[in-house]
Amino acid sequence: MPSLRVALAQINTTVGDLPGNVRTVLEYVERARKLGADVVSFPELTLTGYPPEDLLLRPAFLQANLDALAEVVRACTSITAVVGFVDRDDDGIYNAAAVIHNGRLADVYRKQRLPNYGVFDELRYFKTGEEFPVYTIADVSVGVNICEDIWFPGDPTEAQTNGGARVIVNINGSPYHMGKRHFRQEMLAQRARDYGVYVCYTNQVGGQDELVFDGGSMVLSPEGALVASAAMFEEQLLVCDLEMEQGTERKEQEVRSHSVASGAGSSLSAKPTIEPRLATVPEGEAEVYGALVLGTRDYLRKTGFSKALVALSGGIDSSLVAVIAVDALGADNVAGVSMPSRYSSEGSISDAQDLAQRLGIPLTIIPIEPAHTAYLEMLEPPFAATGDPDPGVAGENLQSRIRGNVIMALSNKTGAIVLTTGNKSEFATGYATLYGDMSGGFAVIKDVPKTLVYRLARYRNTLGDGPVIPEAVVTKPPSAELKPDQLDQDTLPPYDVLDAILEAYVEEDRSVQEIVEMGYDEATVTRVVQMVDRNEYKRRQAPPGVKITPKSFGRDRRLPIANRYQGW
Repeated sequence: MPSLRVALAQINTTVGDLPGNVRTVLEYVERARKLGADVVSFPELTLTGYPPEDLLLRPAFLQANLDALAEVVRACTSITAVVGFVDRDDDGIYNAAAVIHNGRLADVYRKQRLPNYGVFDELRYFKTGEEFPVYTIADVSVGVNICEDIWFPGDPTEAQTNGGARVIVNINGSPYHMGKRHFRQEMLAQRARDYGVYVCYTNQVGGQDELVFDGGSMVLSPEGALVASAAMFEEQLLVCDLEMEQGTERKEQEVRSHSVASGAGSSLSAKPTIEPRLATVPEGEAEVYGALVLGTRDYLRKTGFSKALVALSGGIDSSLVAVIAVDALGADNVAGVSMPSRYSSEGSISDAQDLAQRLGIPLTIIPIEPAHTAYLEMLEPPFAATGDPDPGVAGENLQSRIRGNVIMALSNKTGAIVLTTGNKSEFATGYATLYGDMSGGFAVIKDVPKTLVYRLARYRNTLGDGPVIPEAVVTKPPSAELKPDQLDQDTLPPYDVLDAILEAYVEEDRSVQEIVEMGYDEATVTRVVQMVDRNEYKRRQAPPGVKITPKSFGRDRRLPIANRYQGW
């Protein structure tokens, strides 16, 4: 029986770092070669990094990508490699896969299904490919396509299998959201069964701005069974032997065919033995936590930051952000700042100190009372001139804005990035102070609803090093502590109710009436929807943050600020 040894290079590329991406590709090519792989595949747009966005509009960048491809081609000897890059001709540019063998560019496949929804904007840049090539690699017919090409039935996968392909190599830049890996596997299994082929799905891994790519590369049999899989959230080379049963050849249709490496490596007798790998897949909170750690680590690494500051209030949000930061960067690279005001409880201050001690990070305490008093005195005349001398909410928010100034000054002085601590429930409803607690360079839990924040904190406390977030932080009622006896639920519905309404309205685009029919109080739903709609201007000014839900603010959900449509 003919056999094909495939290697799936699940690598972490960086947008724009073409020399670094080339080095990583060549390292994995060499590893695959030593393991006797007939073909090694890399993620979508490997050389440029994904997604390159408007760098694609720069001719010099496109040429640098082609120069990088030429370097890879020269180095790929005694193996076939499938590498993502940007191709171009007189008509435009293409999201493409280079099929390289033995130091030459054997062919180029151009992506045909260009996604233009959610975080994807490929029709802005790319032209559509039109051909369905099939390649003979080690006596096995192989089709190559890219990401979205296999997500739906039909061409190009159907045309390639009709053209004789018995293996489909699909290269991807598929971003993460909760539970997506299971959906991917079910979809790929269905394609494998539909067309009776092996599917080799290579996904990239790593953080890029708001996006996290979770890896999870996999190989599925013609029966849809999972043959091999790579871990999530880490680089890996997944190697697998595919044995072709006799008597399953297809009648080839009119499809362009290339003999890339016919006969080479068809026997496995001289190759090192490999064991099939099925990675353990994290579930639930473990999966989300892994995405947050990877997204935070890569955002700092790829933007040139090595250290982070977190404003520790003694609350659940800042505690979780600090723990994620330490897991991502190491305790030596994280520092906490406590900025108590006249309304801060002793418990909040001691909880912040307890957390910092458990994490092994320094905590600087800077009371803001002197600045708060000075601001109130300075603003007393203009506040009185309004006819209402009570500072009210404006006075409350002064505390948050003073804290934002203080921690940004420390960032300016030390070069450490400020990690903003607001969650999705707060950003959705505007329960955050612009230029105050919204200040910072990266919002780690921006896409994490408050109820999930609590679950993540409890999950992290179950790990082997023991609880790191004090129990008092997890159990006390949440409060901004900007006035006496303040609680979040003075302003917001209970978080279990709020988050359910937000999911229905923000992520599922349900109307007020539909949400009410789900069993929620009409007045509460209307109030929540109004808060969401009226605070778009705040969210537009928020720092980027890790996307973990199917519809995040900014990348997925884009609404006009000046907007008079009232859905309530």
